[in-house]
Amino acid sequence: MGFFIAQILTGLANASALFMVASGLSLIFGVTRIVNFAHGSFYMLGAYVGYSFMQVLPGAWGFWTSILLSGLVVGLIGIVVEILVLRPVYKAPELFQLVATFGVILVIQDLALLVWGADDVLGPRAPGLKGIIRIMGEPVPKYDLALIALTPFVAFALWWLITKTRTGILVRAATQDREMVGALGVNQAWLFTGVFFLGCALAGLGGAVQLPKGGADLLMDFNILSAIFVVVVIGGMGSLPGAYVAAVLISVINVFGVNYLPQSTLALMFVVMVVVLIFRPFGLFGREEVAGEHGQVGEPERPIKPAGQTARMIVMAGLAILAVLPLVGDSFLQVLITDIAIFCLFAASLHFLLGLGGLVSFGHAAYFGGGAYAAALLVTYAGTPMELALILAPLAAGLTAIIFGWVCLRLTGVYFAMLTLAFAQLLWSLVFQWGAFTGGDDGLVDIWPSEWASGTTTFYYLSLVLCIGGIIMLRHTAHSPFGYALRGARDSARQAEATGINTKHVQWVAFGFAGAMAGIAGGLFVFSKGSIFPNELEIARSFDALIVVFLGGVKTLAGGVVGGAALEGAKDYITRFEYWRLLLGLLIIFVVIVAPDGIAGTLRKWAEKIGLMKREDQA
Repeated sequence: MGFFIAQILTGLANASALFMVASGLSLIFGVTRIVNFAHGSFYMLGAYVGYSFMQVLPGAWGFWTSILLSGLVVGLIGIVVEILVLRPVYKAPELFQLVATFGVILVIQDLALLVWGADDVLGPRAPGLKGIIRIMGEPVPKYDLALIALTPFVAFALWWLITKTRTGILVRAATQDREMVGALGVNQAWLFTGVFFLGCALAGLGGAVQLPKGGADLLMDFNILSAIFVVVVIGGMGSLPGAYVAAVLISVINVFGVNYLPQSTLALMFVVMVVVLIFRPFGLFGREEVAGEHGQVGEPERPIKPAGQTARMIVMAGLAILAVLPLVGDSFLQVLITDIAIFCLFAASLHFLLGLGGLVSFGHAAYFGGGAYAAALLVTYAGTPMELALILAPLAAGLTAIIFGWVCLRLTGVYFAMLTLAFAQLLWSLVFQWGAFTGGDDGLVDIWPSEWASGTTTFYYLSLVLCIGGIIMLRHTAHSPFGYALRGARDSARQAEATGINTKHVQWVAFGFAGAMAGIAGGLFVFSKGSIFPNELEIARSFDALIVVFLGGVKTLAGGVVGGAALEGAKDYITRFEYWRLLLGLLIIFVVIVAPDGIAGTLRKWAEKIGLMKREDQA
């Protein structure tokens, strides 16, 4: 019995920092509707700032003061980010702000590296709370008990602020109907700023209080990002009580999982999220999302039309340049263009789902990596030739997408997005831990093209044909009756159903089709590199595709291709510098602010203004 009590107490202590960070994210989303990818970065900043304060403020008074000051400083940094980065793009297309937050992640990572260095730092022990207390013979750290006692005070303070103050009333009102709050004369801009300050301050507090348990390092932001999103989704987006219950649930389950099912720890919280969302589609304490409540949709989307003469001439000129590139460029340039073409097809497949279907997938890497692993496993264990492997890879990826889509399409909005992420993480954990079959962390190597395609130039042309062909197929499907039915299901499911369209069936088919196209890109990727590793299934790979789709322009058919080519090309040059993340992050933020319609959408508008393109031309 003592062992179980000690494990529960450990889980409750771990839930303390997790709740603080997750409650901040929940507040920010509830009011501003921003899916803040950078929230983990504020958690990391809280740890580093707290460490710096603790070096100069002595004793118990200095320790707890350092934690409070960390929250205040991180909250002030959040105000700067909200005013300079997010406020200019509040009226951009829905979810476009997540691109800006991704840029903030890169900037904060390199600034932290510049200020605190690359080495991990160990936080000091809490004065007066060193050592352990034995409960029924089991050791429990004193600091864990302090965190368990601290968390209810934080939760009570948030409850009092939200329910008993005028500010809290405005926050709750904005969560329910922020347009009405604005109509009543409330300054929404400063309300958003205040909520962002509070959310970031809570993240900073969470980072500082965990210092005695784990210290600070440059990977903290991504390491906690999945956990806080899982907690917020399980609890219900925008629900503080839900965030607390979910933080305790996940932390306690993880502690017992480490002891009894150690191989399940990488995926356990995602399994819990899948189970909860199947039975409670909007989380334990969440509410159903109303279509269009996110706002910030920008100008109405233009009808989809075939490309005009100007756009076709630009595309033909680009294809001609790519065709003659091997005659004038070196092999390195061919490899670079091959990588860009593969990534563009991957991004275009996600854009098909997101742009036409309105289905925001956070786990699209499951089909890219799934196709790559399908091809690699066929070559490794069955000696399958490259040609057959490239045919079977999209079939395997498409089948995986159909299976995942059958469950995910039961949900909508952010809950749908998080469920796709959960399934992607489950697939990643399977590949990562099944080392005897998949190679685990060592991956699969020596997966090379057939002899006739082994040359750099030959494989370059093969990749161009398949990638450009796949992009054309996606574009052709967008102009087909199926594409219009998919868009109808996105814009008004009820009206589409009234005309006889089975919207769920159309979305399910689109999900499988997009997954298959991502599988083609994955199959080409594994033969271009000669190997495949589990990182191609990770969250970061999915986010890469998501970022470039928004960066290119989600309301243009060329958005995924333009965004992929622009970002991958920029990364190839910028990564040569020491602090390349800082430069890339600033570049992304700059593009987001000056081009809220995305690169392709903004270029189209500029071309229309100077007369190079007619408004009816489609890009």
